[in-house]
Amino acid sequence: QPADFNWRLREIYDHIHSIQPGCLVISNHHLAPQEGEDGQTFEKDLPGHNTTGFSANAEIGQLPLETCETMNNSWGYNITDLKYKSEKELIHYLVKAAGNNANLLMNVGPRPDGTFPDIAVQRYKAMGDWLKVYGESIYGTRGGLVTPRDWGVTTQKENRLYVHILNYKDKSLYLPTNGKKVKSARVFLDKKPVKFTQDADGVLLKLDKVPDELDYVVELELK
Repeated sequence: QPADFNWRLREIYDHIHSIQPGCLVISNHHLAPQEGEDGQTFEKDLPGHNTTGFSANAEIGQLPLETCETMNNSWGYNITDLKYKSEKELIHYLVKAAGNNANLLMNVGPRPDGTFPDIAVQRYKAMGDWLKVYGESIYGTRGGLVTPRDWGVTTQKENRLYVHILNYKDKSLYLPTNGKKVKSARVFLDKKPVKFTQDADGVLLKLDKVPDELDYVVELELK
């Protein structure tokens, strides 16, 4: 369509809400949020990123954020598309979405009979099994006070800061905490205490080993 084409989005949104007030409108127009929308989505990318080229003009607004991604490379069912993301890639994407303050919509195209491909079911189950263990560090959280880094992200729920270490090859990790003090630190999985020191700007975690898990989570209790 021409650049000046008028989609009359506000009229459409108002009409939708007049019919179903509880309906959530999230438009995939790759732009900053517009009036009448209830959330902002980022197609195949994390908020603030533009690795796919879709989000060059998608300025982050004040609405709840969502990132949407495909399990393989197709939005709909494609019998020839077997390039499914690994369990590690999917779980890392989920964690990074949460650390970027966003919900994750993970798409899979069903077969013509309405069923999901077996590999998609396996991947969803793997994500579900992981969440059964680590869900506390994802559900109900927001992006943590330590912004996303090369090594991973943080999520936060009240005074609990969850440090998700996804890619790190050292036993010491410094976290800038903007003056927030840490009361305690422990490995999320086995609750083993983690030694740390802190200064006016942050905290230095002293891990017992170089993290080698899919997601090594350290739980901090903030003062």
